[in-house]
Amino acid sequence: MSQVFSEETHRNLISRIPHCTGRDISDWLRTVDEGPSLFRFEEKVSWLRSEHNLAYGHAKAIIHEYDLRRAARKLL
Repeated sequence: MSQVFSEETHRNLISRIPHCTGRDISDWLRTVDEGPSLFRFEEKVSWLRSEHNLAYGHAKAIIHEYDLRRAARKLL
């Protein structure tokens, strides 16, 4: 079962990702965008974890941020 993070926890995770991974969040979002066409959230998280050896929380935060930004683009 997936953990649900508060907005504050999500923002904290996103802010720590560059320090922990050595890559900016924009690089990770591009990686997800260029990755395989997976539909389910957990499939994307699993792919990111296995392909790039990320912790679950970091992978989940990246995918959540990707989905938030994609949804915001659709509203424009």
